[in-house]
Amino acid sequence: MSTVLTASPLAGRIAVVTGASSGIGEATAERLAALGASVALLARREDRLNAAVARITERGGRALAVPTDVTDRAAMVRAAEAVHDEFGTVDLVFANAGVQHVSPIDDLTIDDWDEQINLNVKGVMNTVQTFVHDLESAAAAGGSADLIFTSSIAATRILEKFQVYSGTKAYISHLARVLRTELGRKKVRVSAVEPGMVDTELPLHVTDPDATTLMADLIKQIDVLQSADVAETVAFVASVPKHVNLTEITILPTEQII
Repeated sequence: MSTVLTASPLAGRIAVVTGASSGIGEATAERLAALGASVALLARREDRLNAAVARITERGGRALAVPTDVTDRAAMVRAAEAVHDEFGTVDLVFANAGVQHVSPIDDLTIDDWDEQINLNVKGVMNTVQTFVHDLESAAAAGGSADLIFTSSIAATRILEKFQVYSGTKAYISHLARVLRTELGRKKVRVSAVEPGMVDTELPLHVTDPDATTLMADLIKQIDVLQSADVAETVAFVASVPKHVNLTEITILPTEQII
């Protein structure tokens, strides 16, 4: 089991999770709700969101499905309005939506480059823009306030053919570091979680045969991370005392050496 937290350390918190229709986002939304938070789930796949919300509510949690494309700034504004109407001011944001493509640079897979930049960078900035004032208000009112990003070990490791994906994740990790210089003094915590190999649907987007083989072999050969492992890490980051900011956490399978 991945759970290490007990009771309801997030009771009264209002959380937004992007990329919440599958994988890490879905698992984190369910875990935050289990620990007491009211959770708004944002993603494009409405059917998957509704199914996750149903599971949360069946267990006694509070959740709201908000079908949203994070790359659409106007859609994010509408999403925030829906969250405010249902729950109030957001004090926990998990900016998790992302996509991974892998290919040699000279393949010129420009559509893949654009999709990664739009979702992994623009989508993250739209999320920050939409909810940063909520976080500042929550902190000013004396509560905990968390802005947590999903980055990747690709932000720091040199992985052949991952150049655009790695660039977007390096952007996110450094964004988190720099945002702390502005938001930390306002008592808003900023964190980046950098997972290694996680058994999610993300590798399904990878079409390069070498990268596909590498990921498939890792999943077969070692005990890779599960989405619940990352979800518990995010929940822990948000559960520590509000004067404590776990700023950057790399979480790897014990056996992963690359």
